[in-house]
This record gives sequence, C-alpha cells and structure tokens, in this order.
Amino acid sequence: MLTDVVIKQAKSNPTKRVELWDKGKGGKVGLGIRIGKKKSWFFKYYFEGRTRRLTLGEFPALSLENARLKAQEATVSVQNNIDPGVTHQQKKQKYSKTPTIEKLIQELYDKKLSGLKSGNNTKRLLEKDLKPWKDRKVSTIETRDVSLLLDRVAERAPITRNRLHTAMNKLFNFAATRGIINISPCTGIEREEEETRDRFLKDEEIILLWHALDLENRKPFDAYLLTKLALKMILLTGQRPGEVAGMELKEIREREDGTWWEIPAERMKGKKAKPHDVPLSPLVVEIIEQAKFYSGKSRFVFRSNLKKNKHLPVRAISRAVVRHLDDLKIEKFTPHDLRRTCRTGLADLKVSDIVAEKILSHKLQGVLGVYNRAAYKPERRAALILWENHILDLVNPEPKAGKEIIDLNLYRVSNS
Repeated sequence: MLTDVVIKQAKSNPTKRVELWDKGKGGKVGLGIRIGKKKSWFFKYYFEGRTRRLTLGEFPALSLENARLKAQEATVSVQNNIDPGVTHQQKKQKYSKTPTIEKLIQELYDKKLSGLKSGNNTKRLLEKDLKPWKDRKVSTIETRDVSLLLDRVAERAPITRNRLHTAMNKLFNFAATRGIINISPCTGIEREEEETRDRFLKDEEIILLWHALDLENRKPFDAYLLTKLALKMILLTGQRPGEVAGMELKEIREREDGTWWEIPAERMKGKKAKPHDVPLSPLVVEIIEQAKFYSGKSRFVFRSNLKKNKHLPVRAISRAVVRHLDDLKIEKFTPHDLRRTCRTGLADLKVSDIVAEKILSHKLQGVLGVYNRAAYKPERRAALILWENHILDLVNPEPKAGKEIIDLNLYRVSNS
C-alpha cells in the first residue's frame, strides 16, 4: 500500500519511468503513480474488453487521499457501464471552451451593457472587484467564492456590496443563458438591507460650505475650481451630480421666459428616462459663465482637469469632498446630499411637493403621476429663485430693502 513517505522518497528520473501501485494491484487494475520526470497519478481499468488508463493529476498537488477518492469515483463509473476516460475528456473539452471571468465581462458588455446608460459603470465595477478572478474559468466560481468576495467588499463599503451583488447577478445569469454554466453561483445569496440616507445640510452648514466654495478662498477647500463650481450648481439646482458634471454647452438654451438647461433623456437616470429641463436662476447662469471661462474651448461646462475632451468625473467631485471634510468642519456628506438639501430647503420654503418633485425630475406617484401632465414651468423657476435668495440671505445677510420678493402664491406653489 502506498504512503506519502514512500511517494516522497521515490526519486524522480527523467530517463526512466517506474510505476508504483496502491494496495499491491501489480499492474492489473486500480490506482498507481508513475515516477519519471514528474510524479503522476493514473487509474488503470478494463472497459468493454480493453485496458484503459486515466491520468488523474500530479503529486503533490493531488494528494494520495484525493487520488484514492478519484480512483473510487472512476471505479463506480466502470461498474455503471460508464467509461470514466470519456467522461473526463468531455469535461476537459467543456472546460477549455469555458471563458475566463475577464472574457465573460467583456462578452456581457458587448451583448447587453453597451446599450445601457449604466453599462460602463457596471463593467468598471465588475472589472475592479473581480480582478483577482479575471483569469479564472467561469465554471470554477462557486457560491462560497461569491459570498466571501461580497463580505470583503461589505467591510469597506456596504452599499457597494449590494451594487456588486446586482452586477454579479447579471454576469452569471448571462453566463447561464449562454450555456456556459448551468446555474448562477449567486443563487440564494440575498441583498443586505441598506439604511436610507437622510443627510442634508443645515443652514449653518450651508454657510460654511458656500464660503469654502468661494474660488478665491483656498484654505479650507483647496480643490479644482470647476469642482467648486459644480458643487454650487448641485446645491442651487437640486440636480444629480452626474447630470451636473456632464453638462454640455449645447444643453443651455435661451427662451422667452429665461435661460433653461435641457438635459437629454440619455443622461437622465432610469431605463424609462425622459428629457428634463431646469430653469436657471441668475446666480446659476453666473456660475456657468465662470465655469465656461475655466473650461476654455471644451464642449463641457465642467471640463476634466486631466482630460481636455472629457467632463469632470463624478468620482472626482466626491473624492474632493471626502478629502477636505476635516478642513470644512462639516459632518460627513456627499455631493448627492446637496440634492437632498435643495429638496428639503424647498419644502421649508413652502414650495409644494408637486413643484419640488418636478424640479428634481421625480416621477409623481399614484393618480397624480397618471393624470397630472402639467410642466409647472413658471412655478419651478420661481421656486428655484426663492431657494437661491434663501442661500444668498444665509451667506450674506443684508437688509431686504429694494430686494425683489418672489410671491409664490402668484405661481400656485404654496401648500395652501
């Protein structure tokens, strides 16, 4: 009977091969190991009247214990009139045709993601967090692998864990529909509950942030100037950071009732997104003019500081905020929280929910969403001017004499 000691003591010889048999089968049938340049396990068996050999693997990668288990499985196959050599060859051919994770991600992108607005982000997320698996065959990924990976991601970013889970579901379900695997290894793994964010900036925090965003003030927030202007724009308009960062000059239009920002559907959130127009208050128009000066000849209002033909990345805005939180002396917040700040501020100013939701391009719920098709254009403009005046009053309190007063009741935006 073979032992680990016997196998280890057997000297490799590239010019001469020696076969050692387990349990003294003596070259008839059963498990053996061939000692040559390498030490290779094999299983010898009779099938349909012929002697056949099946290579099982190399020692020490395949231990004696596991080699015996493989030999036992092969024996059972023979007893069931199944040739284990043919089965092994079929598995080997199937494995060779199985793509790696890296190639599967690219195939998913080419077939499904490239036509979606979120496609690039999904591809980037998969490539980043599945990088350790990029050369692994898709068929080798098991549910346990997925669980452990998601646990590691959750430790650093709980919300990203769920985003990755969703992306991996798409990836492996796609693999199943393409016949690469039979069932997704994500099956049975649930999303983790997420806490709904309710962070918004209070008035005193708005004052601190606004002064820090002054282009001439470098001490508390020494960031890229266009990043500062983009943050102001998010706060004043309530639009998503991605929509602000990707703003193009061609989207700014002059109409009879003032300046508007026309955001095309493909840049809006959601599969059924529609174009969205935003009335631009005087201060916002001034901010855009400042941004155009620093962006030069770029088609983007907020040009990237690294690539002239690209817009300011949303991640760059977020990183700038995180990097200067301690200097700002403001409790942790994200650029998206400025959108929530705008919405909360509109409610405090007695702007109706309908108008405020229209400003943020939120879909009206229930019967209102079905039957109310009004655009509320004058009301939205009045509401954003009211919000702008409120911020200006906070950061630079002055006597109200001579200042234009916006009467929201004239535009049907009060809650009464």
